[in-house]
Parts: sequence; C-alpha cells; structure tokens
Amino acid sequence: MTMENAGGATAKLAVLIDADNAKPAVIQELLAEVARYGTAHVKRAYGDWTDQRLRGWKDRLLAQSIQPMQQFAYTTGKNATDAAMVIDAMDLLYTGRFDGFCIVSSDSDFTRLAARIRESGLTVYGFGERKTPKPFVAACDKFIYIENLRPNVRPETRPVSSVPAKGLSDDADLINLLRHAVEAASDDAGWANLANIGHIVTKQRPDFDSRSYGYPKFSDLLAATGAFQVERRRPGDGKPAVVYARDKAWTGDPVDGAMDAAG
Repeated sequence: MTMENAGGATAKLAVLIDADNAKPAVIQELLAEVARYGTAHVKRAYGDWTDQRLRGWKDRLLAQSIQPMQQFAYTTGKNATDAAMVIDAMDLLYTGRFDGFCIVSSDSDFTRLAARIRESGLTVYGFGERKTPKPFVAACDKFIYIENLRPNVRPETRPVSSVPAKGLSDDADLINLLRHAVEAASDDAGWANLANIGHIVTKQRPDFDSRSYGYPKFSDLLAATGAFQVERRRPGDGKPAVVYARDKAWTGDPVDGAMDAAG
C-alpha cells in the first residue's frame, strides 16, 4: 500500500542513488519497492559516468527516467560522489517539497545525512546490501536489503525458501520482538492490527523484513512462528479485510464477535 503524507496525499519522495556503490541490475525492483511508500518525484543517480565501471547503468537510467548526475573523481581515494549527493540532498530538503528520501547505498558515509533528514521530520528509506554498516541502517526509518528485492540472486545471499516453523519458534529474538509489538498494539481483548504491529517492529528494527525469513507477507511470518493467532476480519460495506494477530500466550476474556478464519 502506498504511504500518504499528513494531508492524505501520496507521499512525495526523492530517490538518490550512489551509483558507485549500487548495482544497476536491481534498479527496476528497487523502484517498484519505492512505489510502496510514495511517488518518486526526483530520481537521481550519482557517479563519474566517464568511468567504465558504470557503463552498465546507461540503459537502466534511460528505461527508468533517472537523471544521471556527473561527478568527476578529483583525486584517488576520495569519494566526491558522496559529497555531491549529500549537497543535493540538503538542497532538496530545504525546498520543503518532499515527505521523504530514499537513499540507495551500502556506504556508512550517509549515516549523518539520514539522521539530519529525520531531524527535519521527514521519513528516510535506506536501500543497500546486507553488508551495510549497522549505524546507517539504524539512522533510517526503514531499511530494505537489496537481496530481498531480487528474484534471481546467489542462494547464499537471500532466503532460498521459507524458514521452517521449527526454526522460527526457536528464534527467541524474533519471537520476543514480535510479541512485544503485538502487546503494545493490542486492544483489551489482546488483538492487534497487523499494520500497527509492523509499524512498531520497524521503529525498533528498521531493517526488519519478513522476506528476510522467506515469507513475502508479514502475516504469513507471524502465523509460521506458531506463537500467534492470525485472523482476517471483514468489516463489510465492500471494505478490504483487515488482518489481526494475538499472542497465543495471552490470557483474558475471549474477543467478542465472530471472526473469519485466518487467510
């Protein structure tokens, strides 16, 4: 579902890509992921386009209408691209036209930039490989690992199949994270809206993604742990069903009203 800003309109995003640090093969899937959070009003890729190492980007830039931003390497060992990207990000921030930024890089140099943008009240989505340093991940509101976006990558870099329920139930850190989120979002009957659960989990762990465990949907991951009841409520009037979850260890009065079976 596409995110909205405070006024109810689709969030306006600026997508800034560190082409020196990102691979062109994933750009289509990456922009599809960006579309889940808003509309990319600015799409820029930064690099020294005279460098043969970036030659694979040309067709991708044209196909996705991404503006290439030229930045020559002034001297060996210094990354002028990062500086140019940070300067542009601040210029865009000060226009006041955007609701959030998407920073595409696995480089920790953008940690302070992400923190600064968040200080201004805007949302920061980070995109990078699993090797991305934790400080940059933590500086973002949400961080998406590139490996989770690609359907055809090396088996050792992405989940080949869903983690068996036994493995999930043994993951104490995962269960505790989910359990605390469900408890924080629950009503008097112990049930919590799935969207609220996900929001709380992401605030605690920006890089949390059910796809990292091999489950495309968050509800599927919750159910697979065996620790939660997952049910789908249909409000009627043609409105879409809403998924709720409750800790199986919850003790209290049963929820009132009939519920549809989990789906």
